[in-house]
Amino acid sequence: QVQLVESGGGLVQTGGSLRLSCAASGRTFSNYAMAWFRQAPGKEREFVSAIAWNNGNTYYANSVKGRFSISRDSTKNTVYLQMNSVKPEDTAVYYCAADSDPRLLRLRQVGVYDYWGQGTQVTVSS
Repeated sequence: QVQLVESGGGLVQTGGSLRLSCAASGRTFSNYAMAWFRQAPGKEREFVSAIAWNNGNTYYANSVKGRFSISRDSTKNTVYLQMNSVKPEDTAVYYCAADSDPRLLRLRQVGVYDYWGQGTQVTVSS
């Protein structure tokens, strides 16, 4: 049974930093693509960042490019999202997702991901 468990969310001030973690279990993820999405109140879930587990290629939404960084630790089966210079508009529930197709052809589409975590709340105070 595949499980994705996010952690690391919390309250942070504008301009601060936070690191989210997504611990994956239940299968080998070496041929998966992993992503972070977020959903603010009253808004649709949106793509934040993705990484291909096998080759480490990374992708970012324009809104977070240059501020956020995605990485993975294969020894821990964990994906991270380092969030720097956060802004109030980054406030949302952040979700980890896994896609069994590693090519990330439609990485911004919620529907292509096979597994989701329960989410972790990030609140940025102004």
